[in-house]
Amino acid sequence: MQHRGVQFRMREALPGEWHYRFEIDDKKISGKTQTKLQLLAVRRVKDRINRELKRNAESES
Repeated sequence: MQHRGVQFRMREALPGEWHYRFEIDDKKISGKTQTKLQLLAVRRVKDRINRELKRNAESES
């Protein structure tokens, strides 16, 4: 999947537990979120990508 130019991958590791990974500026980020709904897990990963992009933009300023 892709969000704001960032490719990310997700998979359901256990019922209700989603693992994700993405890369921004050669920094690999991975984690997990717990929810039964796949769409909510996708939303949380997109929010995490947005936070990382914002953090990178602020550090470059």
